[in-house]
Amino acid sequence: MYRYDSYDQAIVDARVEEFRDQTQRRLAGQLTEDQFKPLRLMNGLYLQLHAYMLRVAIPYGTLSAAQMRVLGGIARKYDKGYGHFTTRQNLQYNWIKLSDAPDILAELAKVEMHAIQTSGNCIRNISSDQYAGVDAAEVADPRPWAELLRQWSTFHPEFTYLPRKFKIAVIAADEDRSAMRLHDIGLKLVSRDGVIGAEVYAGGGMGRTPMVAPLIRDFVTEDEIVAYLEACLRVYNRYGRRDNKYKARIKILVHEIGVEEYRRQVEEEFAHMRQQGLNPPVEELARIRAFFAPPAYETGLSDKIDRADPAFALWVDRNVAAHKAAGYAIVNISLKPQGGIPGDASAEQMELVADLADRYSLGEIRVTHAQNLVLPHVRKADLPAVWQALEEAGLAEANLDLITDIIACPGLDYCALANARAIPVAQKIAARFADPQRQRDLGELKLKISGCINACGHHHAGHIGILGVDRKGVENYQLLLGGSGAQDASLGQITGPGFSEDGVVEAIEKVTDIYLEQRQDGERFLDTYRRIGMKPFKEAIYG
Repeated sequence: MYRYDSYDQAIVDARVEEFRDQTQRRLAGQLTEDQFKPLRLMNGLYLQLHAYMLRVAIPYGTLSAAQMRVLGGIARKYDKGYGHFTTRQNLQYNWIKLSDAPDILAELAKVEMHAIQTSGNCIRNISSDQYAGVDAAEVADPRPWAELLRQWSTFHPEFTYLPRKFKIAVIAADEDRSAMRLHDIGLKLVSRDGVIGAEVYAGGGMGRTPMVAPLIRDFVTEDEIVAYLEACLRVYNRYGRRDNKYKARIKILVHEIGVEEYRRQVEEEFAHMRQQGLNPPVEELARIRAFFAPPAYETGLSDKIDRADPAFALWVDRNVAAHKAAGYAIVNISLKPQGGIPGDASAEQMELVADLADRYSLGEIRVTHAQNLVLPHVRKADLPAVWQALEEAGLAEANLDLITDIIACPGLDYCALANARAIPVAQKIAARFADPQRQRDLGELKLKISGCINACGHHHAGHIGILGVDRKGVENYQLLLGGSGAQDASLGQITGPGFSEDGVVEAIEKVTDIYLEQRQDGERFLDTYRRIGMKPFKEAIYG
């Protein structure tokens, strides 16, 4: 993991004290809410329906056991005993008192964490693959590049007040576990003739106008990635629509001027950037890369797993992934238990995961785009002990990538922007499909729910997506089919008129029945949908 140097720590500590002063002035009435709002948003603090919400950055989804332990302690001391992991690999606290916010940031700073750039029209938390560094199929660990971009973007004076928020993802494997092409900029590290570089995608995003990012450049060498991204952002910063927040994202710019014209302007700017010497020294990437050197794995370990316990064997088959080191495995921890809230973890659960990481995963934890957790370095011999501990804590649901592994935003239960609730819908769907055998029969089926058009639940990218809207004061749910945030990225299409909360659950039942009737050998739900199209599903839903 990357560790702060004195410069990093000084930046974060100074920001905490600055915000403490701003908060004290707000509480004393010396700042109005309108004056205070841009200041608190720059520190990740939102005013939601019932309380303040604080969003904590977890850069590229990697954190230590010590950091997770502090997150759990903050949940217990300052919130209602839990936190919510998000699709940007961050953590949100939903019940924060304004007077406590500076103290929380100070506690985070002690373990090299902060809430900087988790809000505002700036470059947000850089996201990445939760299997980074442990996937044998990747060309390189993408996190050093993500960390380099984090340092480059933090407080970047030219990009602090962009037309709109800006999201970047970095991956290094063909399998996309980060929805890379649904970001403003996506980088995929590749190797060309033994040289590491990146494919650059720009103009993706969710929200009211979802778009899949097109390829802008098929290769830029690793030592020029920063300059090329700076060129991409400069073109956007120059022409982005500051007069209309609904048309302010880079996806709108790329769509309106066209991919070729955007590419032409970026290449022109890139040629200029190359002459300015703005690329970081190659020694800086080497310095950062050293923090991500593979840990000292034990050698000579057995790859055998005792599968005598059927429940354990099912969990291994579903939630455990292959590791690049012999004798090790990647453990996925589902935060989607039956009856639970997707992405939520209690203080006790966070502390347990921290303890398990210290004992079994070399002190390291990952947060996933799908609102789950990962122990990336578990010896196969320790899998039974890890499973047993998770089972006792209600964290051993064997449903990774199944229909109950639902992505959901907080919705109208918390969010002031939402039009409808997402959490109760997720819980009803999970209850309807609770039978583990039924889930396995359906196979990979990614279901995503948003409580408003802002698409924090990524409903457009769900094999099955649900969008909550307001219909004359009544919550209504649109159903979408055929989306994907993976390497086969696509946008879901609305089936037709919306449904009530119970009605959308019934509609999903009918959709899955058609899939089971129509699928061919080896087909996922998404494959069947793409082969037979919308019509059979629509006929089943609406009659």
